[in-house]
Amino acid sequence: MRLMRQATLDTGYFTVAGIAEATGIPRSTIQDWVNRLIEEGCVSLLEEQRGRHAARYVASSVMPETACRRVFTTIDGEEVEIYHECMSGGCAAFCEFHHTRAGGALQTVWRDGTLLRERAHLGRQEVAVGLDPAPAVGIVGVFHEDDCIRQQIRCIGGPAYSLTDMMSFAEGVCGVTVYREGPLVEGEVVTRALAYVAIGIDDTDTATEGATFALALALLQNLAKLDGVMPIGHRVAMLNPRLEPRTAGNSCSCIELAVEPRMIPRIEEAAVRFVAGEAASHEWGIALREGFRVPRDLRAYGKGARESVIDLEMAEATARQFGVHLHGGRGVIGALAAISLIGLPHDVLLDPGKDVCRGLEPAGHGD
Repeated sequence: MRLMRQATLDTGYFTVAGIAEATGIPRSTIQDWVNRLIEEGCVSLLEEQRGRHAARYVASSVMPETACRRVFTTIDGEEVEIYHECMSGGCAAFCEFHHTRAGGALQTVWRDGTLLRERAHLGRQEVAVGLDPAPAVGIVGVFHEDDCIRQQIRCIGGPAYSLTDMMSFAEGVCGVTVYREGPLVEGEVVTRALAYVAIGIDDTDTATEGATFALALALLQNLAKLDGVMPIGHRVAMLNPRLEPRTAGNSCSCIELAVEPRMIPRIEEAAVRFVAGEAASHEWGIALREGFRVPRDLRAYGKGARESVIDLEMAEATARQFGVHLHGGRGVIGALAAISLIGLPHDVLLDPGKDVCRGLEPAGHGD
């Protein structure tokens, strides 16, 4: 893009042959890139090829069409989780900082690499946006309407550019409307109201074959190919390290998905079929639950799995209480523990000595 832009500035156009000669890259490869950049809106055709005269192009901009890869949302009762995946860790950190400073409709803001995750109550709460020390951007309202989530965002400067020129191109965004009030921009970003699904997995390996974390990653990649599914992430959690027998350190895995509600039965069927076919152990187990809010008693089950020995009867009773679907053998004990620990940071998940029961839903919520 730098060469294309420089040639455009120097001579008013560039050709595929010129870029190929300057870079040593085959013309066919350069042509593929030019075609893609035309679709992205970064390059335009100036003159078509005529006989021996090569086609001429101009680089309209060296700016990426969008820094926002994906923006999508899940809903659980009166709460919404917002997921914003960015091309840049720096940009994600910027939004994390300013969204946290702004507060507004957001309860919590946390970041995992380039994925920004935010929890919000439905409703609107005003935010004073401006220059430092005021936040540059804040979410002032989140609403659920017609199977969609509407985020109302107020911003200034760079975030305003993102809202007006970039976010509408992100995967998962159904539409963006904006209006200006002096230097401030307020806009509404519309996404689908997806269901949050957690799938816990355990006991898929043996002492000599397989690894649960690897199978969980493969399952996440497999399910992500289905229409109506947005992958969120993969978590590893340590359970009771003193439990015998165990294949290694006694860890389990959980994958998180945002899915169209109608897809949940198909997701469950596909997950069971995949794990049954790929697991090295006959004791493999899966636990599937919809919703990102964790009731206190469900989290207490995960705490127990890290501190003591839980039997199959207790796992099945807990699953019935909280609407969790179990499949497989004794691995369901750890699989249920995996989904009982969702929402915790990595340092807590990986340290079975850390407290997991802070800031939870009341004991009966989510039954």
